Amino acid sequence: MDGDQFDVLIIGAGLSGVGAAWRLQAAFPGKTYAILEAREAIGGTWDLFRYPGVRSDSDMFTLSYPFRPWTDTQSLASGDKIRAYIRETANDAGITSHIRFGARVVTADWSSRESRWTVRLVDGSTLTCGFLYACTGYYSYEAGYQPDFPGLSAFGGRIVHPQSWPSDLDYRGRRVVVIGSGATAVTLVPAMSPTAAHVTMLQRSPTYLTSLPRRDVIADALRRVLPARPANALARAKNILLTQGFYQLARRRPQRVRRALRKMAVRGLGDEAYVDEHFKPTYDPWDQRLCVIPGGDLWEEIRAGRASVVTDHIDRFVPSGIRLRSGRVLEADIVVSATGLRLLPIGGVEVSVDGALVKIGERAAYRGLMLSGVPNLAYCIGYVNASWTLRADLSHRYVMRLLRHMDRHGLAVATPTSPGGTGRPLLDLSSGYVQRALDLFPRQGDRAPWIVRQNYLRDVITTPRADVTRDMTFQEATP
Repeated sequence: MDGDQFDVLIIGAGLSGVGAAWRLQAAFPGKTYAILEAREAIGGTWDLFRYPGVRSDSDMFTLSYPFRPWTDTQSLASGDKIRAYIRETANDAGITSHIRFGARVVTADWSSRESRWTVRLVDGSTLTCGFLYACTGYYSYEAGYQPDFPGLSAFGGRIVHPQSWPSDLDYRGRRVVVIGSGATAVTLVPAMSPTAAHVTMLQRSPTYLTSLPRRDVIADALRRVLPARPANALARAKNILLTQGFYQLARRRPQRVRRALRKMAVRGLGDEAYVDEHFKPTYDPWDQRLCVIPGGDLWEEIRAGRASVVTDHIDRFVPSGIRLRSGRVLEADIVVSATGLRLLPIGGVEVSVDGALVKIGERAAYRGLMLSGVPNLAYCIGYVNASWTLRADLSHRYVMRLLRHMDRHGLAVATPTSPGGTGRPLLDLSSGYVQRALDLFPRQGDRAPWIVRQNYLRDVITTPRADVTRDMTFQEATP
């Protein structure tokens, strides 16, 4: 493998990496490329996470690729269906043969003299490329975030983290406590409670929840009268307009959206006091990402008495469970620590330019996909307020436009020129998992194209027409 040379190297064979490869093949059939995948399977997030009930929290008409219609009846799809969809896309497009499994990238060093990246893998082998595209997402695959709770070693039961779900875990007839109130927690509770003795969701503070149907009746109707591709496109457009409209309303009229979400919760639970105690956040909607519950499944399990919510702080673990600050002890046989992710830019790859380490947190984000002062490197990060793929695909298409411009004009190097100074964080959410990692990620500038807007409707118009030469320094290819 040593000395393998490519035009483009893509890091990661998940939803983003496979999508990037599809766009690259379509735009440049003659370019050589490889996908470097640290694990032994296609799918990224959707292969890693195997906890009960794992599913999308975005509708599949916007999470799926625009070039490959989603044909399953589930709008909020299970993890195994998403994994199969990504794998089938890669197989059908001939992408799988370009993937190198077990190829974890450790370092990437740019040589200005050679105008190439040298990428070193964990086994010591190296590859080189003209352009490097990191489609690794934004969290660590090694382990999730696990707080050091007092007395943890005293607990007599089993503690698990959803990111490292053990295949031998049997929770039938067991008392389960799920710590957390985010998307993972609200997925786990209704998935486990039908067979567990009881499942308690323990949260420090409430999260906004919204209930969506498991199936999209409008999409189903469209597919009965139209071919798959136009039906999918119309369902996609409808869902984009609805989700973006709801987000904008939440930011402009937060109190109105608060009331609507509370009303939805009261209708689902039938208990206003319970809602106000456990589902009435202190922050505004979309200060943190909203959690989706398909078909109101969490409400159903709470009404049936198979699940419950406790809002309190952990004092310490004790042999029989968790003692809360209120003095109450939650008895548990199994504790699931759904306490979030550890964020990590560019998959933890150590990036350097001519031997000088690049401190990513000190760089500015160019169009939300390149780094100031770093040549021929792009990364892919999705929206925080919409489906990941919407932004990912725009990023792929922009990278293809940049590569096409370089080819047409005989250019070998493209380097974003820093505007000077940085402003807001790249990921602008108040969620704990984001706040813990702010210093690791590049920051936004104070003007375009150094501002990252969470607005797909605007981006889908402006990004395909964006000037790839703006604030960009180019160098010609040497003969």
